[in-house]
Amino acid sequence: MSRPQAVIFDIGNVLTRWQPEAFYDRVIGQDRRQALFAEVDLHGMNDRIDEGALFRETIYDWAEAYPAWRDEIRMWYDRWDELASPRIDGSIRLQRTLRAKGVQVFALTNFGRYSFEEALPKMDFLQDFDRRYVSGVMGVIKPDPRIYEMVEADCGLPPESLLFTDDRADNITAAARRGWRTHQFESWQGWAARLVAEDLLTKQEAGL
Repeated sequence: MSRPQAVIFDIGNVLTRWQPEAFYDRVIGQDRRQALFAEVDLHGMNDRIDEGALFRETIYDWAEAYPAWRDEIRMWYDRWDELASPRIDGSIRLQRTLRAKGVQVFALTNFGRYSFEEALPKMDFLQDFDRRYVSGVMGVIKPDPRIYEMVEADCGLPPESLLFTDDRADNITAAARRGWRTHQFESWQGWAARLVAEDLLTKQEAGL
């Protein structure tokens, strides 16, 4: 099989950590975090943002619906930079090394339209893509098959020429059903080894 023509990165837990529970454990303690997440569907709130809802307004409206947790819910916006950190520098190096070699690099991410706009000036690596596919702009989130179809239609490349990494098994499975090559992300080193195996980078270039 020939080399992939484009490499597609998820963002959360691939290029930067996305573990809200860990943030809240650190800030309010594990017991209070468990109570918060049991009472308030924060991930459901975030899904709405990823589907295109307003960023600050959605979170603040959610906070008003749960006055006992108002301050904690507002942190999802007020301290979002901390929720979406730290960067995974090994993955960012791979992203930039691929582009430097002339490989097309895309993003395919469940990310809000408005949260992405706010993140762009703060996360320099978000600028380092040939194409960016953002769920909040597209109006559909992974693993809905339509989002993968939309990527194919836009980039014009055959599914088997796309190599996609994501940390979530359901997102990977949906892409594989389209015929994409896939890699479930666990560490940047594992992803680097896959890029070497696909003949996109040498071991030295991959940092291995």
